[in-house]
Amino acid sequence: MGTEPEKIDFRGKVAVITGAGAGLGKVYALELAKLGAKVLVNDVGRALDGSGDASPKQADRVVEEILALGGEALANYDSVATAVGGRSIVSMAVESFGRLDIVINNAGILRDRTLVKMEPDDWSDVINVHLAGAYNVTRPAFVKMREIGYGRIVFATSAAGLYGTFGQSNYSAAKMGLVGFMNTLKLEGEKHNIKVNAVAPIAGTRMTKDILPIDLFARLKPEFISPLVLYLCSEKCPVSGSVYNAGMGYFNRVAIVTGPGMIVGGGAKVPSLEDIHEHWEGINDMSNGKEFPNASMAFGSMMVDFNRK
Repeated sequence: MGTEPEKIDFRGKVAVITGAGAGLGKVYALELAKLGAKVLVNDVGRALDGSGDASPKQADRVVEEILALGGEALANYDSVATAVGGRSIVSMAVESFGRLDIVINNAGILRDRTLVKMEPDDWSDVINVHLAGAYNVTRPAFVKMREIGYGRIVFATSAAGLYGTFGQSNYSAAKMGLVGFMNTLKLEGEKHNIKVNAVAPIAGTRMTKDILPIDLFARLKPEFISPLVLYLCSEKCPVSGSVYNAGMGYFNRVAIVTGPGMIVGGGAKVPSLEDIHEHWEGINDMSNGKEFPNASMAFGSMMVDFNRK
C-alpha cells in the first residue's frame, strides 16, 4: 500500500483576503480558516457597483462562521481603493496576529458599459478597486513579507482581461494590469521567497449572476476555485508568475507566448509599409512560440537573431 500524501495546512499562517464578505472571497476565508490559518476578512460592504454606504455586516457574518467552526478571524472594513485603506488592512493583520504570510487580492466592483457610454468615473472607480486596490494592499504586505522571508500573493485576474469581453473595457484593463503587476513582482519577490501568481476564476457569484445562464450558474460553485487558490497560497507552491484559469474543477495555465519573428529589411534600413505587408504572415507566425521569464530575455532573443546575421 502507498503512503498517505502529506497534508497541506496553514497552521501558524496569517492571511488577508480582500472582498471576502461574499462569493469567492468568503470561500477562501472559510477554507483557509478550516486549515488552520488566522484570517483577516476584509470587505467594505457596498453594492456590486461600489455604490451605497459601507456596511460591516458582510465581513462580520463571515467572521462569525469562522469562529463557529473553531477558527480565528477578524473583520476589517477599510476600502482597498485608497493607500490609507491598504495600509490599515495590513497593519490590522500584523498587529492582531503578529505576522502576514498570505494576501489574496479578491476585492472588485463592476461598472459594465460599452466604451462610448462609459463615463470617466466608471473607468477610474473600477481601476481604483481592482488594480490600484491590489497595489494599495500588496505594497505594505510585501514589506512585511520581506521581513520574515516568506510570502504568498494571489491576484484575481479574469478571462475578460486575458481574452476580452464585450462591454467591460474598464474591468478588462484592470484585470490584465494585474498580470503585468504580477510579472514584475515575481522578480522582486524571488530572493525573499515571496511567490506571486494569478487566477482567472469562473464561478457563480453576484458578479456573474446576471451574466451566466441559470443552469450554468448553479454548476459553477465557488468552492471549485478554492483548491487551486489555496494551493498557490501554500508552502508547497512551486511556481511564481503563473496565471491559471479555474472553474468547475477544470484548471489550466495561461501563458504569454512570443512567436519566433523575423528580420524585415535586413536590420540596416527602415522597412517600408510594403515590406511589412509582404512579410505579414511571417511576422504573425506563432509556431515554435516561446515563453520568456522577463523582458530582458525577450529582448535578448531578438539580439540573438541579429547576431546570427
